[in-house]
Amino acid sequence: MDFKLELVQVPVSDVDRAKAFYTEKAGFNADHDHQVNDEIRFVQLTPPGSACSISIGTGLGPEMKPGSIQSLQLVVTDADAARAELAGRGVEVSDVHDFPWGRFVFFQDPDGNGWNVQETQSPT
Repeated sequence: MDFKLELVQVPVSDVDRAKAFYTEKAGFNADHDHQVNDEIRFVQLTPPGSACSISIGTGLGPEMKPGSIQSLQLVVTDADAARAELAGRGVEVSDVHDFPWGRFVFFQDPDGNGWNVQETQSPT
């Protein structure tokens, strides 16, 4: 049996601002944006090439503090190119950091939710 992680909720304080950040700056695809009723809005966003999406919105379950999610990780083939693309879209992104387990850049959404972008390294 496969257990696939396909959706992670990311708490935000302003859904429209977060959706704009993720689509216009981080380059995510906007898959769904549904205002279910006055209390519930569901927005699903997917990083390019990813099988896992994030959800933002209102009334989606237990309240989580905006900015409380840290170390969400995206994996790329080239950290320098990923950094250049994000910076070119207006994302405040760190320099590339080299570690024995990979090369990383880091950024945050407008609420402070933290993202790691990892270029994996081949075993030596």
